[in-house]
Amino acid sequence: MLLDSASLYFRAYFGVPESLKSPDGQPVNAVRGLLDFITRLVQDHHPDQLVACMDADWRPQWRVDLIPTYKTHRLAPEGTAGEEEIPDTLSPQVPVIEQVLDALGIARIGSPGYEADDVIGTLTARATGPVGIVTGDRETAHYQPARVLIVTGDRDLFQLVDDARGVQVIYPVKGVGNAEVINEAALLEKYGVTGTEYADMAALRGDPSDGLPGVKGIGEKTAAQLIREYGDLAGIRAAAADPLSKLTPARRKNILEGAPYLDVAPTVVRVATDVPLPTFDPILPTEPLDPMTLEALTTRWGLGTSLTRLLDTLAATR
Repeated sequence: MLLDSASLYFRAYFGVPESLKSPDGQPVNAVRGLLDFITRLVQDHHPDQLVACMDADWRPQWRVDLIPTYKTHRLAPEGTAGEEEIPDTLSPQVPVIEQVLDALGIARIGSPGYEADDVIGTLTARATGPVGIVTGDRETAHYQPARVLIVTGDRDLFQLVDDARGVQVIYPVKGVGNAEVINEAALLEKYGVTGTEYADMAALRGDPSDGLPGVKGIGEKTAAQLIREYGDLAGIRAAAADPLSKLTPARRKNILEGAPYLDVAPTVVRVATDVPLPTFDPILPTEPLDPMTLEALTTRWGLGTSLTRLLDTLAATR
């Protein structure tokens, strides 16, 4: 189980009342909400391994170099250049979340210059990647069996959904207790594309929330239709360049004019799968790694029943 941690603690922050406060009156709704999320996820899905994936860089320069508008609207006001705009009462809770996860012994992984999505993409590739099997004097490759559950409120990670490799996304609708499990059938029903086609569709339609303009006149349904007709983004661009293809003149014009964007958008939209990661232990802990620190954090921040329930749930997995 791979957690898109920022996505989840943002949802916890906005979904849990700020009336949940520490003994000295500081909001801890994101902290306690995330602990409650993890408890419910472990109870419902019984993962053997769990990794909290972090944004070491929420707006990597290599993506900005390709598309300068990437996440521009999320930048904090002038004077905090390069920082993400985060609600005043959420940002102080993020270090507390990190300290609590570390004391629990839940793996918390980020990589400089990359987003949590890229960490998730890399761990998914490692878990489901090809392995060599020697039979006689021949070596063949197959995909090792795995089940990977990605927990995120970010649709970008739908591109990793792959039934053959056992990769699904748990997409919270209202808290993790009310979540959609996204597999290939769900993607086809909702978007008309598979997981491997989703990134091409996302590049074509764009995403204002990420500062991606997309191709003029092409929304989600049109993008899916073009992918069905021409196979992938490369096939669509080839059709636009072919005067004998069935594309309408307006659509052809928009795709050709969008060439500079389409040259770089796939690299920005697709998650990285080869991110350098530190050594870590993904095994779900059954007891705290650092009980004394955890006790101090509990007292300092008033984590109460949110932490107690999680500890009881982890102990029950023994």
